Amino acid sequence: MIMSGIERLTITLPAEMAASVKEAVEGGDYASSSEVIREALRAWKIRRAVQMQELAALRADLQKGLDDIAAGRTEPFSAERIIERGKQLSRKRSKST
Repeated sequence: MIMSGIERLTITLPAEMAASVKEAVEGGDYASSSEVIREALRAWKIRRAVQMQELAALRADLQKGLDDIAAGRTEPFSAERIIERGKQLSRKRSKST
């Protein structure tokens, strides 16, 4: 049923989740179960948007790496260099805390 921008849905929740929703309403944090679910969905939507942004950034980084490989902009692998860089970052982090 759709009325003035609102659609009624019936959802099924595990007993533990349903109890949490009821506790939030009974505790006065929310006026209704619908408010609890709406807030949870808003938080999920924000978290999902952040995940999509992070995924896009990772894809861009991956593509940059692939482009660098294709163009020959690479250095030989050096485990020692990676270990030294990790030690430098660790020392830097230790000094800032």
